[in-house]
Amino acid sequence: MLKTFDLVLIGVMTAAAAVTYTIKHRAELKLEEVHRLEAEIKLEKDTIDLLKADWALQSQPNRLERLVNAYNAELQLQPTDSTALVHARELPMLKSEVPVPDVAEAKAGARGATVTAKAQPVPTPAPRGSGQQRGLVQDEADEIETGSVE
Repeated sequence: MLKTFDLVLIGVMTAAAAVTYTIKHRAELKLEEVHRLEAEIKLEKDTIDLLKADWALQSQPNRLERLVNAYNAELQLQPTDSTALVHARELPMLKSEVPVPDVAEAKAGARGATVTAKAQPVPTPAPRGSGQQRGLVQDEADEIETGSVE
């Protein structure tokens, strides 16, 4: 003779067992995923180590010298002059990176400031076929592009 309370307890126990089993199954799946990811990470680390060793082997100076001597006639390589090496900060700016001066801001700043700033116009390229004018604008653009101040 089962009472209603006993049936409710059996139902709760069955539900708890089902939830426990589901949680255990999900935990096992996550553990398998962790093991798989650890294996992938180890494989990637081993690949990186292998590539570093390969790079060290490929970039040995004596090997490179042998290759230069073997293919010198075809490549016609020349040694780099020490004056040809520059730092990134020494490279000229791109024309798109040249700041555009604000004339109104310069005028407002000149009224209230002790030091006056003179805004310089940004050169525009001359139309094609204008000869001498085109060369003049190009020279001005080169001065601004390289940042030279005269």
